[in-house]
Amino acid sequence: MRLAAQIFLGFSVVIGISITDSYVNYNLSEKVNKNTEYVARSETIIRNSSRLHRSIIEMQSAFRGYLLTSDTTFLGAYFEGSEIMPQLFNEQRVLLRNSPSQLKRLDKIAALHQSWIGYSDQLINAKRGVATNPSVYQDLFENKLRKQVGKKINDQISLIFKDLDKSEYRVRAVRRDALNQSVERTRRFSLIFLLLTVVIGIVSTLYIVRLITKRIASMVNLADNISKGEFAIVKDDKNDELTSLSISLNSMSETLNKNIKELEKRNKELNQFAYVVSHDLKAPIRGIYNVTQWIEEDLGGEVSPQMRKYLNIIPDRIKRMEDLIHGLLDYARISREKPLKERVDVDKLVRDIAELIVPENFEVQTMNLPVLSTEKIRLEQVFSNLMSNAVKYSKPEQNGKISISCIELDDFYQFSIADNGIGIEPQFHSKIFEIFQTLREKHAKESTGIGLAIVKKIIDDQHCTINVHSELGEGSVFTFTWPKF
Repeated sequence: MRLAAQIFLGFSVVIGISITDSYVNYNLSEKVNKNTEYVARSETIIRNSSRLHRSIIEMQSAFRGYLLTSDTTFLGAYFEGSEIMPQLFNEQRVLLRNSPSQLKRLDKIAALHQSWIGYSDQLINAKRGVATNPSVYQDLFENKLRKQVGKKINDQISLIFKDLDKSEYRVRAVRRDALNQSVERTRRFSLIFLLLTVVIGIVSTLYIVRLITKRIASMVNLADNISKGEFAIVKDDKNDELTSLSISLNSMSETLNKNIKELEKRNKELNQFAYVVSHDLKAPIRGIYNVTQWIEEDLGGEVSPQMRKYLNIIPDRIKRMEDLIHGLLDYARISREKPLKERVDVDKLVRDIAELIVPENFEVQTMNLPVLSTEKIRLEQVFSNLMSNAVKYSKPEQNGKISISCIELDDFYQFSIADNGIGIEPQFHSKIFEIFQTLREKHAKESTGIGLAIVKKIIDDQHCTINVHSELGEGSVFTFTWPKF
């Protein structure tokens, strides 16, 4: 499976769980709201039932007060209750519309209350007309009031109200339990889905990160091995975006391995060729030198001055040819041979070189030269060629002077070799580091044109820099950097 598909799948699972969580929570929230409405309605029913029952009791109290005292002020509460009672019954019917059993109890209460209203109205009317017709009131008093007809009706109403309230309390308790269960279920499911989302998200992330990190680490390791010259390959049996990178790295490793082997083979052939050529070139050079000696020995008295002049030039040219051959061999060996690093006292190194190649009439000054761990042979070659160059191009009319100093930088040492020689024209500053480039036609000094090329190649191999500051007739300053470690 492709990497993008795996990432998409992981996110899809997390998103799916989140959607499911939202859907379940929505349904559970609806149940919570519904149960909350049930509980609220049940409380309203109980509250209205109490109000209705209290209004009926107040009417009964007002009725009894009037009968006992004949005070018509009691009838105000009675008639007021009669007016609001239908509205109270209608409100309660609306609340109990989904409960047939409770609605049936309410209808029975309404019927009993209506009977009591008929009974009480008869007595009130009879009480009002007692002055003109006392027998009617007396008859009702004896046959109904004394026999507690109204009390029996009110007792039945109270019992039904009690049943209605008990039933509603039970319903409310059930609905409150259902509400609590709904809330608890909502919390539980929310927690479960949250944990699932977090766990699956973390597992998916860790899996993808581990998969990518492990494979990228193997590719980085392969790249490091390639940089060290170990041309291995990485095994990758996945079929995703990183596989293309693995294939490219493997292809690069194989190609580099093939090219390096081919290059090593060619270098070996060139090395053999260089030694063979140098040996073959040295043989005729020695032969020419020998022939010149034989001519001088056999025909010494017969050689004309002009011929003598030509014969004297030949050894110089032969020596130049030998120096050229040795220089070519040194230049070819620079990159092939990797000397070991050792602790080098640069001041002592420069002094030793000066004793070998610097004439006695030269003054050599050193300042702040460090002690470092480096490839001694390479650094020695650089100083030897630059100091030899300073000697070779000194001014004949004055004593030579060579000053060697050092400045410590962050990762490098910066060395400067200054002389008071003939100097170099600015247009030749970039050419002097090219192989076989020499200014001997300008100043009549013998040079192979390889010494500074060797210096440049050594410094390039160290990933450092070299440059020259010079004007014709004002000496030269060669500045180069060298790694600290």
